[in-house]
Amino acid sequence: MPTVREYMRAYAVVPVWTTRSRSVTADRRTLMTAALAPERLAQTSRPVLDVLAARWSPRAFDADAPVDEATLTSALEAARWSPSASNSQPWRFVVARRGTPEHAAVVGTLMGFNSVWAGDAPVLIVALAETATAEGTPQRWAVYDLGQAVAHLSIQAHHDGLHVHQMGGFEPDAVRAAFDIDERFEPVTVIALGHLGDPDTLPEKLRERESAPRVRKPLDEIVLSA
Repeated sequence: MPTVREYMRAYAVVPVWTTRSRSVTADRRTLMTAALAPERLAQTSRPVLDVLAARWSPRAFDADAPVDEATLTSALEAARWSPSASNSQPWRFVVARRGTPEHAAVVGTLMGFNSVWAGDAPVLIVALAETATAEGTPQRWAVYDLGQAVAHLSIQAHHDGLHVHQMGGFEPDAVRAAFDIDERFEPVTVIALGHLGDPDTLPEKLRERESAPRVRKPLDEIVLSA
């Protein structure tokens, strides 16, 4: 495995080091995580933050590497401080740790290939959008705001050396039944969170996806006016 400095030289990474020891440690973890899979770095048209370029969504998680509570709490805290319309904070998270009945229940709701690999993730999180208030007032922006919260969670987790994979392939009604979720909360996504695992543990089709080139639409296709 390359050292942090070797990785920085090879990929021209120029991190912004801070004087806070926690930030320096976290930045080192981000770089070391990227060093495990440097081919996954985003080839951006303009410079972006290192953690954004290095973030990607693996399917291979290390089932034997638990996520410590402090790091998990930091990811959830990042979600808590994301913006929302009128500060309504229309998000809730069901957090399930591997080896618990709750984790097994979440795995049982997954569909297709997701059920093959996601069980190895040490943490599974069900993300819920509060689509109506307790008084019944609709909150049409709730899913958008939940997405912002999950994006914050994802970036914080990657910054701290973890990986996140968000899944839409699950049975919402099964999640509702498993956790007795009120109708005004909509299960939107299931998040696998943990340490990067060995892609050779995946079935062939998923292994191919793990190393497939990362692509995005060009800016001139997604920006309609400038």
